[in-house]
Amino acid sequence: MYLKNKKDKEEVDIMLKTFDFEKLPIVEIVNEIIIDATKHRASDIHFDPLSDYLKVRIRIDGTLIDYCAIPNEYKKNLITRVKIISGMNITENRLPQDGAIKTTLNGIPLDMRVSSLPTNAGEKIVIRILDYSMSIEGLEKLGFTKENYEKILKMIKLPNGIILVTGATGTGKSTTVYSILQKLNKEESNIITVEDPVEMDVSGVNQVQVSSEIGLTFANVLRSILRQDPDIIMIGEIRDNETATIAVRASVTGHLVLSTLHTNDSLNTIERLLDMDVERYLLAASLSGIISQKLAKKLCPYCRKKVPTNQYQKYLFKKNLGIDLNEIYAPGDGCGHCMNGYNGRIAIHEVLLINEDIRDAISNSVKKEELKKLVYKGDVNTLLQDGLIKVAQGLTSFEEIIKLIELDVEDIIIDKNQDQGNQNQTIVNNNNDNNIK
Repeated sequence: MYLKNKKDKEEVDIMLKTFDFEKLPIVEIVNEIIIDATKHRASDIHFDPLSDYLKVRIRIDGTLIDYCAIPNEYKKNLITRVKIISGMNITENRLPQDGAIKTTLNGIPLDMRVSSLPTNAGEKIVIRILDYSMSIEGLEKLGFTKENYEKILKMIKLPNGIILVTGATGTGKSTTVYSILQKLNKEESNIITVEDPVEMDVSGVNQVQVSSEIGLTFANVLRSILRQDPDIIMIGEIRDNETATIAVRASVTGHLVLSTLHTNDSLNTIERLLDMDVERYLLAASLSGIISQKLAKKLCPYCRKKVPTNQYQKYLFKKNLGIDLNEIYAPGDGCGHCMNGYNGRIAIHEVLLINEDIRDAISNSVKKEELKKLVYKGDVNTLLQDGLIKVAQGLTSFEEIIKLIELDVEDIIIDKNQDQGNQNQTIVNNNNDNNIK
């Protein structure tokens, strides 16, 4: 149930649920929390220990919302129940633990990752609800522009090389990687993955889950995979120098390698790999493409509204897209299909297909500024440009893009110098909070 509360003259949507703890068993309460979160498209469930109660919050479209409160007398039982069904040690509450839940509740198949963390107020539990429906629908359903989609098709048709999908945690990297795997999954190809954990079972693909406790690490598995006559290798994540080096060497020796990395954009990805002591000549020879992405809230098509653009918005659209835009869509007041004018999320992409100029620049150790010019001088749409395209299409809001993406210094200066009142100053402040370059 959605309730609107007045707070500081602004309306804030919150979702509240109450349980009769004296009549309902803890097992049913936990089941109902998980089912309800799934029905509301939540990506995560947080159980936050406080001094007076256990607060339950769910993350919808990237925003955490208060869901319910668990009295202290039932807190321990509820945490224990979650740990039992996720396969954790219920007697251990001093160390972090990881678990998983794969089950079907009320006819809904559920695949979840569970993490516990000891805090000074008690154990905090977070359940991540995995949704691979987008991966199953295919690469073309992930919101790529026509140009970016065609570049990805060129990348995956290459016989060898390394393709990296980059972004922060929770930006849909796994969804994109699995979608690419689905595209490449053909009878004539031997595809082997090494993951921690295996997040989605793909028929026809050989998937290996690492286990550091018994020495089954990314590096060890990768060495063995190379003796298994693979055509395509997927590495769940490049986490250290050794994994990066083996992945790059595997791509040089005739394999197509897919992996993920926690970097913001194409330029940062190249720098990170060099920081991981990957030899420049190997990186230049092996790197095929980089797909960077972020997730923005999607405007509700039922209640979105058109608003006139201000001078600063016009400036950014003109500078980055070369278009004059007098109107854009903004979130509406909310309706039965959405929350606060948003419904779901859409990916913002930057897709770089490596060319010979960039390869030469990497090999020759050119300065960062020169490399940046080479990366972005061609047909690459930056994250900001792709975001603004989707604002112009009415898919997301200008405010969402400004919150997500770092602006160039000159854009911030322009904004400060514009006499736009509080609205543009708020945009500047929001970006400063996000560590703008």
